[in-house]
Amino acid sequence: MKQLPALSVAEVFSERLLLRRALHDGDREGLVELSTDPEVQTYIGGPRPLGEVERHFDEVMASGATTRPGNYVIADNTTNQVIGTLMLARWWTDHPQRVTEDGEELVLGYVLRRGAWGAGYAFEAATAALRAAAEEFPDQPVVLVTQTANKRSLKLAERLGFHLTTTFEEFDAEQALCVTRLSTFKA
Repeated sequence: MKQLPALSVAEVFSERLLLRRALHDGDREGLVELSTDPEVQTYIGGPRPLGEVERHFDEVMASGATTRPGNYVIADNTTNQVIGTLMLARWWTDHPQRVTEDGEELVLGYVLRRGAWGAGYAFEAATAALRAAAEEFPDQPVVLVTQTANKRSLKLAERLGFHLTTTFEEFDAEQALCVTRLSTFKA
């Protein structure tokens, strides 16, 4: 099967945010914090060791300072300070929880620094990315997977228009599979 493209635009703007594929040296502190903060990482595998995260950041910066298509740094559009990250890319073709037979669904994921929680940034960033995708791709499903224990993420998924379709066990936890369509985000 041919791998379909992820969201390709280099930058997506919203009222308060800039989603950018380019990484900057100044992103180091924020991105390291995202990966090592135990509270931020509670529902996504736990914190990673500081040295490992710092080495990974250095390797990425040395290799060209741009993330893969569909992966974005969420930054304040005034200060350019890292608030979080967002991914809107193709789901793994071999994942057992497929929504379509041909694998055309996108998967949305996001993580924010703890200091950015509760300010509406995740909603704003996800909405901006989904609107950009609706312009770039024909209508197709978008999935969001989160642990059922992550009530804040489930509430955000509902606010974005995602609907719970099933639950399944993965990574030693019950996961919720939520789905929406890109057509709901067309301008």
